Amino acid sequence: LPAGLSQWFPALEVLDVSGTGLTEMGTELLSLPCLHTLLAKNNRLGGPGSLPKGLGQAPLARSLRVLNLSGNRFSEVPPALLQLRGLRSLSLGGNRLHSIPPDIQELQSLEFLYLGGNFITAIPPELAKLPSLRYLVLCDNKIQSIPPQLAQLHSLRSLSLHNNLLTYLPREILNLVHLEELSLRGNPLVVRFVRDLTYNPPSLQELAGRTVKTRNVPYAPSDLPDSLVRYLSLASNCPNPKCGGVYFDSCVRQIKFVDFCGKYRLPLMHYLCSPECSSPYSSASQSSTSQSESDSEDEASVAAHRMQKVLLG
Repeated sequence: LPAGLSQWFPALEVLDVSGTGLTEMGTELLSLPCLHTLLAKNNRLGGPGSLPKGLGQAPLARSLRVLNLSGNRFSEVPPALLQLRGLRSLSLGGNRLHSIPPDIQELQSLEFLYLGGNFITAIPPELAKLPSLRYLVLCDNKIQSIPPQLAQLHSLRSLSLHNNLLTYLPREILNLVHLEELSLRGNPLVVRFVRDLTYNPPSLQELAGRTVKTRNVPYAPSDLPDSLVRYLSLASNCPNPKCGGVYFDSCVRQIKFVDFCGKYRLPLMHYLCSPECSSPYSSASQSSTSQSESDSEDEASVAAHRMQKVLLG
């Protein structure tokens, strides 16, 4: 960046230096107290010293709202960016990122996050701690699973996951009550699904706990050790509406197809209390085709009116 920039343009609000071959941005940037939009796409940023030292303590850290560094050479999210607490939009698409740092949660004002076109393999649960996030773009990466915590992004409107390695979605994704667009094309889940019937038999403690819960056996904290009281409080209800059972540590991991908008069937992860848990969609005697065709639509009927667009192809 040219020296004296802050002297020439002390009230500069928008700076676009995209496509200029930049390899670093100097300290002149720190003296622009009014800058709210910085666009530096398609440059050669990413090496040591690409960003000025002291970025997180400069006036810019409070004023900057939009930062676009897509099309550069960053192999990690620069720690200095995580100190820009006023950011509402951050774009780092088309870089060389392999991970998302857990400290991304520090950007509490973030509404738009674009990380498409990288080499990201996992989504940290901490990403779910961004209360204002409305648009999340993670397309064209190598992501294999979605953490169920992502369902805590209650402000999310659009989630782009196309061209990844997803084979299923967590059933908790139905809790994204404001989601209007979900992009999934180019993932293995579009053309196939995975079923894992591995089941570890329940322990005697779990069998006893299931009996207490399903038969509503009365007990008081004074009747049992504290550890057993806590254990009984961790019971999870079987999602099969015809079952009524519970489980603690031993469960069957399966895929359930849920119909969105009457057009697309999405494979969502769910857990049954046992392999014998009978329902129209979990019977072991049914083929995968008949299973998907006879799915329970209880969750779908709740969620279908929310989802405006599901992009599978």
